[in-house]
Amino acid sequence: MRFQLATALTIASATLSVASPTFEAVSNWGKSNAGQKRPDHTSSRPNVKCHPHKPHVPPPSPAARHKVCYAKSHGDGKTDDTPYIMKALHDCNNGGHVVFREGVQYFIGTAMDLTFLNHIDLDIQGMWLFSNDTDYWQANSFPFVFQNVTSFFKLGGNDVNIYGGGTIDGNGQAWYDLYAKDIYTLRPVLFGVDGLKNSILSDLVLRYSPQYYHFVANSSNVIFDNINIAGGSNSANPAKNTDGWDTYRSTDITIQNSYIVNGDDCVAFKPNSTNILIQNLVCKGSHGISVGSLGQYVGQFDIVENVHVYNISMTDASDGARIKVWPNTASALSGDLQGGGGSGRVNNITYDTMYINNVDYAIEVDQCYGQKNLTLCLEYPSPLTITDIVFKNFIGKTSTKYQPQIGTFACSSSTVCNGIVASDINVVSPGGKNEAYCLNVDASTLDVVCTDVFKGFN
Repeated sequence: MRFQLATALTIASATLSVASPTFEAVSNWGKSNAGQKRPDHTSSRPNVKCHPHKPHVPPPSPAARHKVCYAKSHGDGKTDDTPYIMKALHDCNNGGHVVFREGVQYFIGTAMDLTFLNHIDLDIQGMWLFSNDTDYWQANSFPFVFQNVTSFFKLGGNDVNIYGGGTIDGNGQAWYDLYAKDIYTLRPVLFGVDGLKNSILSDLVLRYSPQYYHFVANSSNVIFDNINIAGGSNSANPAKNTDGWDTYRSTDITIQNSYIVNGDDCVAFKPNSTNILIQNLVCKGSHGISVGSLGQYVGQFDIVENVHVYNISMTDASDGARIKVWPNTASALSGDLQGGGGSGRVNNITYDTMYINNVDYAIEVDQCYGQKNLTLCLEYPSPLTITDIVFKNFIGKTSTKYQPQIGTFACSSSTVCNGIVASDINVVSPGGKNEAYCLNVDASTLDVVCTDVFKGFN
């Protein structure tokens, strides 16, 4: 039986009633739903369905595999198992099924280029544990071209299916402590995806990523289903920038039926993300489901288009639904994250059905990302257009941080923001207000009480 998000919707007289999912109902997401192991110790492939919404293209339909390979392990938690892993993947590529046995730890101390994979299943029943040799990984992890992203391994190829209910552990504590000392530390992404097509990743537990949990680049027709993400710091140094998913230069990506406890965006759509479906997520402690940040690099034209976000539970977060765009002037969010001056478009984005619980802003549209000086931001308005944006069927209560405001709709100029609609926004601040800061937008299309009092951006 596959886990379902326990959310009931009743829309009557323009009122949305949502039963928030309980922790117990969803915290087991990521555990294998494939049933009993076969006599050869392989897991049956999960039957992944996209429901209730369907992606723009037909989901992958992988063929049966006809060869089984078993990855070996030294089993001592300190000897590098990467050669064993690579051998099994090469032996079973082009039509095979690789088993990482239940109860076995695979210790990984070497960067792995897995972009050669083709028609293969990775049945991860045990644990992949990455070494905490921060010097090695900073010198050898795979760089991407966006921001400071690097990864332990690059997953690519065609018709790759990963499942099994096992755990991938980034051993992040060493990285959290190192980053607190040096913000220019290159922290690897736990799951680097580069050039993956027609593939399904499901029934996985991800823990303690040094930075993002997924960075999905240059990929198409990929589904993430039943993924369980969590892992904070056990020291005074927080686990920062631990986004659940970031998509980049990718199209037809579906992320669904998953449970995420993290310290940054639950999902973020980075430049040139199109035809994206997000549904049935529980997000705790995050920065929301975010478009952007965009417009960071001068001369770059960023596109995020045709995104549908449905049925999200957002708890203890800075934002629920968020669009963040850099202004048309150099700005610095932090020493290692600076930008501004790029252009592009955000078009046809829908956020439908979101349960808000102790969230600073239920909705945030921000064209001044990285720039705290609002006057300077308005002097240099972003050329990036934001059009045809829908927020609907939101319910719940925000935190006290910005009360009485429950959101902000702030465009740097009226010429770049058109068609922003917010309807059935049944979200209140702790004091019972439904106010929002509105700037350069059509207030008549927003189901909030607009005010010109600026409370500040996250």
